[in-house]
Amino acid sequence: MKALVIGAGGVGRAIANIASRRPFITSMVIADRNLSRAEEAVARVKDPRFSAAEVNAAELEDIRALIRKANPDIVINAVDPRFVMPIFLACEIENTNYMDMAMSLSRPHPHYPNSETGVKLGDEQFARDWNWCERGIYALVGMGIEPGMSDVFAKYASDHLFSRIDEVTILDGSNLVVEGADFAPSFSIWTTIEECLNPPLVWEDGRGWFTTEPFSELEVFDFPEGIGPVECVNVEHEEVVLIPQKVDAKKVNFKYGLGAQFITTLKTIHMLGMDRKETVEVQGHPVSPRDLLAASLPDPATLGERMRGKTCAGTLVKGLDKSGKPYACYMYNVVDNEWSMANYGDQAVVWQTAINPVIAMELLHKGTWKPEGVNGPEWFDAKPFLDLLEEYGTSWHIRDESTAGISVEELTV
Repeated sequence: MKALVIGAGGVGRAIANIASRRPFITSMVIADRNLSRAEEAVARVKDPRFSAAEVNAAELEDIRALIRKANPDIVINAVDPRFVMPIFLACEIENTNYMDMAMSLSRPHPHYPNSETGVKLGDEQFARDWNWCERGIYALVGMGIEPGMSDVFAKYASDHLFSRIDEVTILDGSNLVVEGADFAPSFSIWTTIEECLNPPLVWEDGRGWFTTEPFSELEVFDFPEGIGPVECVNVEHEEVVLIPQKVDAKKVNFKYGLGAQFITTLKTIHMLGMDRKETVEVQGHPVSPRDLLAASLPDPATLGERMRGKTCAGTLVKGLDKSGKPYACYMYNVVDNEWSMANYGDQAVVWQTAINPVIAMELLHKGTWKPEGVNGPEWFDAKPFLDLLEEYGTSWHIRDESTAGISVEELTV
């Protein structure tokens, strides 16, 4: 398989690192607006199959030219979600398969943003499904850790563990700390702001998709493998769009384990207007406050040596098991930063994200997954994906949870 990865930040670097250890990759081009960053990502893998290129992910024609030059079997989008549509459309025009880890951006309802949906995550991509099918190409969207592995867990639960699903809640939490920093997010602050300050998306059977106020439904969830209890709140996330399309569930939502201090910081960022994407004039120069904030904070890819702790991504499912008895479980993947740094030189959060598109590429290469048009992870059999996790150096687990409140009788929402 010949791949073109656009983005040489933390996740793009980790994709190259992981892919260099897999024989199915024939060639991989790592492209970035900053050519030296792409060259550094290639140099560290010491593999002749890999090369670097320069590209502006905001410019459709620039992306198209690189696709024609690289002639890949698939383009992997490893940049911020604001660049999804230029890359997605460039692939469509050039008849090239596509994969991303975050979908096209939402736009809040103009009048009722905290109760009704406007344009949802991924709506712009799914609206073009017909064109991708007609062209005989595919787009595998939301194929990171969350969304991605979390969706695979939901699909596995539906196929193998449950006869009725009442709730699917994606729960993400960690005990990661960055030594010497009061505020240093382990993932893109641009994306984190987008997820956490937009109205959270929820799905309920009979009601469909709706929104709530940011940071709603606070609960403390006890994460496994020593991470412990973390305050979690509803945020906007792709799983809530994807899972209801293929998994019969009464409710789907996403809760991020931000913790009280991080929530307070994000609220302050919003209060000061530093989350704004629109530019303001500063001494005659147009500047986006969010871009300024992102540029002022440490690059997450560089934090690995100073990070300590573990990160957990997982899916909590409640309902009835295959025999019709109340059942609840949390399916999860944990990565220890000490382990990922020792074995790959990549910090835990970006490594945990990056393994998923590489596993998906391998399943596509083998013909195990056969997408048509625009598809999410839950469009396919979950087991082949989960079977490969251990081969890639990580694992997944199922922890039984409390069945309190689960009724044997059919629920109505």
